[in-house]
Amino acid sequence: MNEPSSPPLPDVIPHRRLCLAADVEKYSRLDTRTQSATQADLVRLLDEAATLTGLDRAAWARQPQGDMEFAVLPADAPEATVLGPFVHHLLGCLSTLNARPETPRIRLRLAIDAGVATDATLGHAGPAPVAVARYVNAPQLKAVLAALTSADLAVIVSDRLYQDVVRFGHPGLDPAQYVRAHVQVKEFGGYGWIRVPGHGPDGIRPVVEEVTEPLPLPQAPVQSRANLSQHVHQGVAVGGDVSGGVNVGVPMMLPSASRWRVW
Repeated sequence: MNEPSSPPLPDVIPHRRLCLAADVEKYSRLDTRTQSATQADLVRLLDEAATLTGLDRAAWARQPQGDMEFAVLPADAPEATVLGPFVHHLLGCLSTLNARPETPRIRLRLAIDAGVATDATLGHAGPAPVAVARYVNAPQLKAVLAALTSADLAVIVSDRLYQDVVRFGHPGLDPAQYVRAHVQVKEFGGYGWIRVPGHGPDGIRPVVEEVTEPLPLPQAPVQSRANLSQHVHQGVAVGGDVSGGVNVGVPMMLPSASRWRVW
């Protein structure tokens, strides 16, 4: 009996898209009623900020996730506008909301990256959606927002966006206001740049440095009376991972120098 074959994978044409994730701090500590109200406030904040910036929210491919919204913006979304004016207006909308005495304070972590993002069965696929999900949960970003208690918004952008857009000094973007952080979340590792509107880098950097673990130093070879050799005769070895055929055994015997003729 023949087993049913899997449907063919769709052709994927890679396109660079801007991806964004906005996450509410300490959402899980809220009661059910307040969580519901906070979700509505988050959507309203993003809607208002996009409208004030001139962005079409209806064109965003949005993926709500309770305390967070992930979105893939249309291909023509101006990256400098999202990083600059949109963030500015989002902060303004947050400040207005939090000024109301009857409304619980909302504090946001915002992560932005640009890269390949394609439609998939359960949402989106590609490196950019994965990176954004990791950046928004970066320990450094969480620590900065927790430490700067007067801030309502902490932003992290990928190194790709920083190099391509921020460092060229577009209006509303000052490269000096960003602090670099090495982000390691699950299997993801990469550099991001953190900015907290209203706070300078001198207040951000000590928190980032305290949280960031130093990159591991190369390990010295282990000395023993009989070092085992690892020889990859088929495949590839990357770091400590080997794909392909491996021989592990006694030290390899190199050909005697006398057998080689030097020209």
